[in-house]
Amino acid sequence: MKNVVARAALNLVGRRDASRPPDAAAVLSALPVPVVLIDAENRFRFLNHAGEQFLGISAAQAARLPLTDMVPADSPIFLLIDQVRRHGVTVSDHDMTLDGPRLRKLGVTVQATPLPEEPGAVLLAFQDASAARTLDRQLSFRSAARSVTGMAAILAHEVKNPLSGIRGAAQLLEASVSEADQELAVLIRDEADRIRALVERMEVFGDKPFDRGAVNIHRVLEHVRRLAHTGFATHIRIHEVYDPSLPPVFGNRDQLVQVVLNLVKNAAEALSDAAVANPDITLLTAYQHGMRLAVPGSARRMELPLVVTVRDNGPGIAEDIRANLFDPFVTSRPAGSGLGLALVAKIIADHGGTIEVDSRPGRTEFRLHLPIFPDDQP
Repeated sequence: MKNVVARAALNLVGRRDASRPPDAAAVLSALPVPVVLIDAENRFRFLNHAGEQFLGISAAQAARLPLTDMVPADSPIFLLIDQVRRHGVTVSDHDMTLDGPRLRKLGVTVQATPLPEEPGAVLLAFQDASAARTLDRQLSFRSAARSVTGMAAILAHEVKNPLSGIRGAAQLLEASVSEADQELAVLIRDEADRIRALVERMEVFGDKPFDRGAVNIHRVLEHVRRLAHTGFATHIRIHEVYDPSLPPVFGNRDQLVQVVLNLVKNAAEALSDAAVANPDITLLTAYQHGMRLAVPGSARRMELPLVVTVRDNGPGIAEDIRANLFDPFVTSRPAGSGLGLALVAKIIADHGGTIEVDSRPGRTEFRLHLPIFPDDQP
């Protein structure tokens, strides 16, 4: 593939006018790998369709723009480009971070190739490993959810029933002991209730079957927005950026409400805890091609083109918990149980979808990739 890309790029740079040979343009545009051609002044000369999606700009917008408009001048990609120009060889760099005002990509593999016929021109091919990391995390989330499911079953049987007896005994003691000892009986009863409530929260991780159908995701988001505005997020602006042409989600409406409600509530709590001056939450929907997952226990593969994003302008997620963010009992809040995001991950996994998180100071995004309602469903 590298030779095909290089030959097509040579055809492009060999022309000084705006026209391009149809074969070269067709080859580069059809490649699913983001390909970018920069000249000796590090200005964009060409990018294919995948490159437009990767950089988040169109080819027309990129025309004559310098690469420094996308990433800062001290980015490691410039060291890679300089090395290619000095030695005239292809150089690859793995796990590179491209972080700038208009671009943020983590764990990217970059392959840079010189073009001898065009001094200083460098062809860049990118491979974004974020999708592979996301799938790996989904497997971890599902394993964690199964662990909680088993734990919930054990607790329900081994803890919940004895708790009922303890609480009943505490009530009897409360009625028969002295006033000074009644406080201890009330303490026992209240703690028994607290433990029972925790066990009941864990029971939602059980593998119970649920109905799925065509769900209008915008109605789900609007319902959550109204709940937030009348409750925990009265002081926070909630923006909506929707694609009105989206087809329905193949899912369970109540469970999807629970997912989005948990994410919005977490965002609101993070904004409040950090006392952000202008707290803001944005709900976004989009249609995105290119992600497919195997359906567990089946040879069928499911497309996940619907993307729902919950974004806030809070302080970001602490670095020390990001890797285990969706594990049960992981939380940065003193009063938190750490089950909310674990439940979110389980519900999305049960729907056959995936969840991604991207966080830095001033911007945190949770992205849900969901399946559309299939045409063959009744």
